[in-house]
Amino acid sequence: MLLWLLLLILTPGREQSGVAPKAVLLLDPPWSTAFKGEKVALICSSISHSPAQGDTDWYRDEKLLKIKHDKIQITKPGNYQCKTQGSSLSDAVHVEFSPDWLILQALHPVFEGDNVILRCQGKDNKNTHQKVYYKDGKQLPNSYNLDKITVNSVSRDNSKYHCTAYRKFYIIDIEVTSKPLNIQVQELFLHPVLRASSSTPIEGSPMTLTCETQLSPQRPDVQLQFSLFRDSQTLGLGWSRSPRLQIPAMWTEDSGSYWCEVETVTHSIKKRSLRSQIRVQRVPVSNVNLEIRPTGGQLIEGENMVLICSVAQGSGTVTFSWHKEGRVRSLGRKTQRSLLAELHVLTVKESDAGRYYCAADNVHSPILSTWIRVTVRIPVSHPVLTFRAPRAHTVVGDLLELHCESLRGSPPILYRFYHEDVTLGNSSAPSGGGASFNLSLTAEHSGNYSCDADNGLGAQHSHGVSLRVTGTSRNRTGLTAAGITGLVLSILVLAAAAALLHYARARRKPGLSATGTSSHSPGECQEPSSSRPSRIDPQEPTHSKPLAPMELEPMYSNVSPGDSNPIYSRIWSIQHKKENSANCPMMHQEHEELTVLYSELKNTHPDDSAGEASSRGRAHEEDDEENYENVPRVLLASDH
Repeated sequence: MLLWLLLLILTPGREQSGVAPKAVLLLDPPWSTAFKGEKVALICSSISHSPAQGDTDWYRDEKLLKIKHDKIQITKPGNYQCKTQGSSLSDAVHVEFSPDWLILQALHPVFEGDNVILRCQGKDNKNTHQKVYYKDGKQLPNSYNLDKITVNSVSRDNSKYHCTAYRKFYIIDIEVTSKPLNIQVQELFLHPVLRASSSTPIEGSPMTLTCETQLSPQRPDVQLQFSLFRDSQTLGLGWSRSPRLQIPAMWTEDSGSYWCEVETVTHSIKKRSLRSQIRVQRVPVSNVNLEIRPTGGQLIEGENMVLICSVAQGSGTVTFSWHKEGRVRSLGRKTQRSLLAELHVLTVKESDAGRYYCAADNVHSPILSTWIRVTVRIPVSHPVLTFRAPRAHTVVGDLLELHCESLRGSPPILYRFYHEDVTLGNSSAPSGGGASFNLSLTAEHSGNYSCDADNGLGAQHSHGVSLRVTGTSRNRTGLTAAGITGLVLSILVLAAAAALLHYARARRKPGLSATGTSSHSPGECQEPSSSRPSRIDPQEPTHSKPLAPMELEPMYSNVSPGDSNPIYSRIWSIQHKKENSANCPMMHQEHEELTVLYSELKNTHPDDSAGEASSRGRAHEEDDEENYENVPRVLLASDH
């Protein structure tokens, strides 16, 4: 994983642990090997190369010497160290006093990567010649017959150097070999150690890595650079002048083996630290909480809903999921390094109402939140106003029921009723649906009616409906009662008419046509077709006596409210004969009177199929305001 790193600039090569810098031990002359009997001066100095202040402690082979000066002379071989009041113990320097005739000397001090001067020296150097230098038994190139040579970029290894030379002994030359020399190469900087602010950091917490080393105080100007690694991956930007690396947040995948390297900017010396195991600890999620916006979970259809799932504690990558009661699959899932996540539900519908919960998991086990109920309120739709009245055409005195209903909308719904934009009243529907309002009609109640519905999410108004109130309640009641009575009397009149017709046929002679001429045999006599409403029963007897004159007085008159024209229908026509001949075929009809029975019809809608029967001889005129009924009347002379 790519880590975003904050590099802190520190002074390279300085000890960060708070330990005092090492003292510096110098030799005079600056050779680590001398002939036995010679003297070598040792000088102890501080980091600034100035003479030590105060008492100085000296050690030979780790034993304290009873000398307190900053400079001493020695004649015995051994490993020497010193310490001042402002410094820590210096590195050990081995000084050798050799009894041999030929010695190999190395310039002191020598540090890693330095070029070192080697000198092959004999006690009687004037009689020494043909010097040759070797490393690990092999002759160094270009090293023949030289008093000194330079070995480039020495390192702290176990290489052994020696030299050979010829010594004149009287008149002959004798080859002499020096003892092997292990060059005392001092560390330019200490072996690095990787320090971590925590070996078990909590996931999500920062951590600081430091590659610690110490540059030799005798080489303060050497430039060092640092690089840190996890397993085989380089951290940060690679090589840096700062030994410190700060990681803003550690995650479980950052667990692994960490180490660092230090090298000179010339790449001559490079050192690597030991590996350190760092294990990032994960905190399980806890206290999972679901929050809904708008707050409280009260939404209006069409709004957007946000489900926010959060945890009080938990580290690393957390997987959040959202669930609705009654659904098998989750509504959504998000995996991220955060203590909360959001799920957006756009344009909620009525079906989105219900109970919700969320879950959070960072590999340990899912933790569930408590349930939260979401309600989705629906604005009312445009209501529809309808009338309920006792009859098709309302009249004064009727009880009119106004019904207003909205097909959609969350209850409770308040309905208001209006007549010509004047409020009549209101009615509530606690469970939704519609509501009614009753109104006793007067003549002033003709006009436009409307209603509106409101459930707190915005009122909606219906279309206007027109109503016309006519007549009076009392007249309407009388007409209705008279109509019922007239219907009964009409039936009685029809029965009487049928009886009279039967009697008339029985009295008539057979064989007469409609014109009074005989069209049949002398023994037959038929009723004229113009006055025959039905066939004559062949079983009826034939009367020879003339039919006595009869008049059927009408029992009903046509009544029309207002100025409307009545509608009549002829029920039956009866021909009365005042004189009849005994001879049926030659009978001459005189003084005939025609009695016609009528029945008044109810006025019908223009679309009614009964209204189309006018072509069959019924007088039919329409009236859009009233229906007509039969009522009894007194017989008038003009009605015959």
